[in-house]
Amino acid sequence: MADDTSDTRGTNGGSQHASGRRRRPAPRRRLLRIAVWAVAGLVVVGGAGAGYLYFKLNGNIKGVNINQALGDDRPEQVDNGSEDILVLGSDSRAGANDKYGTDEGSARSDTAMIVHLYEGHKTASVVSIPRDTLITRPECAKTGGGTSPEVNKVMFNESYSVGGPACAVKTVESMTGIRMDHYIEVDFTGFKGLIDALGGVPVTTSKAIHDKNSHLDLAAGTHTLNGEQSLGLVRTRHGVADGSDLGRIQLQQAFMKALMDRVNGLGVLSSPTQLYKVADKATKAITTDSDLASISGLKGLAGSLKGLKSENITMVTLPVQYAKSDANRVEPMDAQAALVWQALKADLPIPAAATKGSAADETDAKGVVGTGS
Repeated sequence: MADDTSDTRGTNGGSQHASGRRRRPAPRRRLLRIAVWAVAGLVVVGGAGAGYLYFKLNGNIKGVNINQALGDDRPEQVDNGSEDILVLGSDSRAGANDKYGTDEGSARSDTAMIVHLYEGHKTASVVSIPRDTLITRPECAKTGGGTSPEVNKVMFNESYSVGGPACAVKTVESMTGIRMDHYIEVDFTGFKGLIDALGGVPVTTSKAIHDKNSHLDLAAGTHTLNGEQSLGLVRTRHGVADGSDLGRIQLQQAFMKALMDRVNGLGVLSSPTQLYKVADKATKAITTDSDLASISGLKGLAGSLKGLKSENITMVTLPVQYAKSDANRVEPMDAQAALVWQALKADLPIPAAATKGSAADETDAKGVVGTGS
C-alpha cells in the first residue's frame, strides 16, 4: 500500500511545534491521543494530567540527546513550517524480545521511515528506507565508545548497530540533506503491548499469509490482529510476494494506516482505565530525542497532529534498484531519490516521477493488506 500519488499540502499555515502554545485539552482526551502510529510511530502521546499519573507516564519515556551527540555538523534547519521525524523499529533480540531470535550483541533498525509533516500538519509524506539498502555510512561515535570511520556499501541498518540512534540520524541526514527535527523508536515488545492495549487492529487481507518465521498464519478475509499477529505482519518477509524487504515494507505501510484509523476511532471508548493502559504501554514502548522525551513534549506534537488523517498521508519507498554486486541488496536510484529529498526539503509533494521504475513497485504485496471493515 505504498501510495505514490501526489499529496496536497496543508493549508492552515504556521508550524505547531512540540513546544507550541495550545489550549489544554481535557484529561481524558489527552490520554486518548496516544501513540497513534507507534510502530512506525508517528506520534505518540498527549498529556496525562497531573500528580502521580503524570509522573508515572513521564518516567516511562526514554530519551536520547541527538543534538548533543551530533553537534553542529548537520544540515541547516529549514524554517518553513514543516517537520521531519525519523521513526525506527528496533530489532533488538535481548530481554523480552529474545523469542524472535538470538541476540547477536547489538540492536538493529528493522524498520525505518522518514515522516515529513507539511506546513500546518494536516498532510504528511512517509518515506520508507529498506534496511538492506547499500549506503555510505558516515563516521559515527560507537555505542560502546570510540569512533567508527566512514564506510561505503554497507546496509542501512548497520548504522544503528554501530552507533545507535545518533548514528542512525546522522546517516539519514547524510543521505537526504534534511535535518531531522525529531527521533522516535519503538521496540518489539512495546509494539505488541500497545496493540493489545488498543484491543487489536482491524485489517483485511486479500490473500492468505503464512510465515512460520514470523509466527503468522492468516486466511484471506477480515481480522482483528492482536499484538503478536501485528508484529508478525510487520516483520514477515516470506509470507507475501517475493520474500524481499520491499514486499514487507508494503505491508508495514498498509498496517500503519490501519493502526492510525484504529487510534482515531478510539473516541468511542469511555473507560479511563483502558485509556490509561494505552498511555502506559505507549510511553513504555518508545525512545525519543530529548526534546520529545516528556509528556509535555509529546503532548505538543500530538496536539499539532489532531487534524491528520490516514487518507491525507502519502506513503512511498525510497526509489531503489537491485544492487549489481549482490542481488539480495538494493541501492538508491540517485536521480529519483534526489527528487524525493528535494520535494521534502521544499515542503512540496513527492512527484510521481520520483518513484517510477523503482524495484519497490515490482513487488506484488500492494493491496494484500487493507484497513478492516
